Amino acid sequence: MTYVTFPGVAYRDITLPVPLDWAKPEGESLTLFAREVVDPARKEEDLPLLVFLQGGPGGKGPRPQGGGPAWLKTALKTYRVVLLDQRGTGRSSPVEGRHMQRFASGEEGARFLACFRADSIIRDCEHLRKEAYGGRKWSSLGQSYGGFLTLCYLSMAPEALEACYVTGGLAGIDARAEDVYERTFLRVAEKNRHYYARYEADRDEVARIADILAGEDIRLPDGDRLTVRRLQTLGMAFGMKPGYEMVHWLIDEALDGDGLLTDSFLSSIMVETGYATNPLFCVLQEAIYGQHGKASNWAAQREREKHAAFAESHRPLLFTGEMMFPWMFEEIRALKPFRAATEALHAMPLEEQLYDKARLAANDVPVAATVYFDDMYVDAGLSLETAGRVGNLKAWVTNEYEHDGLRQDPRVLARLMDMVAGNE
Repeated sequence: MTYVTFPGVAYRDITLPVPLDWAKPEGESLTLFAREVVDPARKEEDLPLLVFLQGGPGGKGPRPQGGGPAWLKTALKTYRVVLLDQRGTGRSSPVEGRHMQRFASGEEGARFLACFRADSIIRDCEHLRKEAYGGRKWSSLGQSYGGFLTLCYLSMAPEALEACYVTGGLAGIDARAEDVYERTFLRVAEKNRHYYARYEADRDEVARIADILAGEDIRLPDGDRLTVRRLQTLGMAFGMKPGYEMVHWLIDEALDGDGLLTDSFLSSIMVETGYATNPLFCVLQEAIYGQHGKASNWAAQREREKHAAFAESHRPLLFTGEMMFPWMFEEIRALKPFRAATEALHAMPLEEQLYDKARLAANDVPVAATVYFDDMYVDAGLSLETAGRVGNLKAWVTNEYEHDGLRQDPRVLARLMDMVAGNE
């Protein structure tokens, strides 16, 4: 095997064809891409395998650089690590707006997008494991949505897994999108209170910006209009450790001495709220909860309408969280081509069973999972309920970290590994 080496990491790239629809293996195909990384000093050793299941949905595998992400150094002490680009992302046949032009109807586009959910990703993983690694067992590390994928993997092919590590990603096994947003809107409101308590002056500054946007046609560099509701989506960042600061420093430089919005601010907003690099994140956000014939029907929008405090006219203006709304597919350039298909997807009853409750209850694969008590994205209550329904699972509940604890601190993975090894 030929590896490329840079400080701390040696890697090789793997590409394989996979069916778009695993129920129709002779039909349209996609390219599946993965990058195998290993400690350069150990690349000739027979090391155990660890597949990283990225958060998202619609997330590509991390690109190692500058010694990061934090968890990778820990993993490379023990494992040969496989960084998968989930189908539709990165180098795995990325799905972009231009690809949606080929569909004659929204329903046809929705059927295409439904092929990018957890069950298909796990079938891709199994194909990769068998074709590239001879069917050898591996362990998995699932961050956020990667934990949803882990539960799906344990439901579909537990025989493939030596052990599973999950960080901030124990999905509610029976939870509908409605159940999730009913809980997370309350948590987002609490995060807003914390934000304004830390940065009191931002109450007035955000209100000034919102009043400008409500009264004027302000355009971003790509031509999109910046609306109040798009500004509110900056709250997505509040679930990460540096999230409050990221938003604060944007607000801090939003207005110049004449009270006009700065070019720097508008450029940053375009990038932070544009989803040009990960449109599937928005498209699939509610579809990841659909199973047993349930459709989401824009659950986040329906829940938002119950909370007057999130209105565009409310002051202080509250930011929203990890929720997608139908207007985003009308106002955001990168999402507009997905509008018809996404509308149809939200109305589509999704039949696939993602989680096998009986199989999960009888699970004997060692699982160690971090549950972030204050997690803004994945409700801790639902996670703890799931932890009690999966056999051989140990949960570590903590409020020391936000949702990105794995990325921030190498001790997170180290502790989970100790839990599986029986050292804790």
